[in-house]
Amino acid sequence: MGLSRNTVRAYLAGKQAGSYGPRAPRASKLSEHVPYILARVESAKPARLTAVALLRELRERGYCGEVSLLQKYLRQVRGPSEPEPLIRFETAPGEQLQFDWAIFRRGRNPLVAFVATLGYSRAGFLRFADNARIETLLGDLLSALEYFGGVPREVLCDNAKTVVLKRHAYGRDLHRFHPKLWDMAHTYGFRLRLCRPYRAKTKGKVERFIRYVRDSLYVPFASRLSMHGIELDPITAQIEAARWLREVANVRIHGTTGQRPVDLWAEDRAALRPWPGRAAHLHEQLRQARYPAVPPQHDPRQYDHLLLQAVQP
Repeated sequence: MGLSRNTVRAYLAGKQAGSYGPRAPRASKLSEHVPYILARVESAKPARLTAVALLRELRERGYCGEVSLLQKYLRQVRGPSEPEPLIRFETAPGEQLQFDWAIFRRGRNPLVAFVATLGYSRAGFLRFADNARIETLLGDLLSALEYFGGVPREVLCDNAKTVVLKRHAYGRDLHRFHPKLWDMAHTYGFRLRLCRPYRAKTKGKVERFIRYVRDSLYVPFASRLSMHGIELDPITAQIEAARWLREVANVRIHGTTGQRPVDLWAEDRAALRPWPGRAAHLHEQLRQARYPAVPPQHDPRQYDHLLLQAVQP
């Protein structure tokens, strides 16, 4: 008759063969953490708290399951997010550094971050502040070069007023940069390059890193503090950022390179120009030299020579 022994046993016991009741639900490794997860998701709104960021908190609370289980549950709670397709252009070691401002909070208590990344290794740097003035930009860029251990051949940046005063002022791709940033570029020997207006993807590596900073550092940390009525300030954010760069960001497996930024960083450092130190006295001499603006037909190499003459004793 093709029946199993268990089916015959069920008939003898008076049960209807082939009828199966629902299985008793099994406790998931995530079950005891569900109230905390829901509270954290709610505290982070309207931002989305990523599974990887939340996993670090759950590990501290004793969760021993996989991140895939957490990802599946978060999709049930809020639905999946649609990934945006990106086309990235790779650069050689030591070739390019990209930087931009990340605005986290406006108003009376602003919170911004200078964010930079090396194009080859994806090694990242950030510095929190309460303003995005030119003095802050110059200091943070110097700190980034010192942190990375050298000077790249070019620095790619956005079209903010602290960067460029007028695009194509002296002809095609001959822009009038902010004089203080222009001084710094020539003092330390890197080219300034602008991304295309309204095309943030031109500097997609730093834009991607800014999103990672927001998802992995800012949203989890700020929302965690907000649960206790505390607003994140620049000093506290910077203390946490230093730990996060060291323990999370620069030692993760990067989704594009498939390697840790800290491992590729050695190749970047070997190709960077040596870090000359902070030439504050050179900045002051350049400022006092009052050298002329660059005419459209001026050869940049001659202008470099003019700068060197301006600081001779």
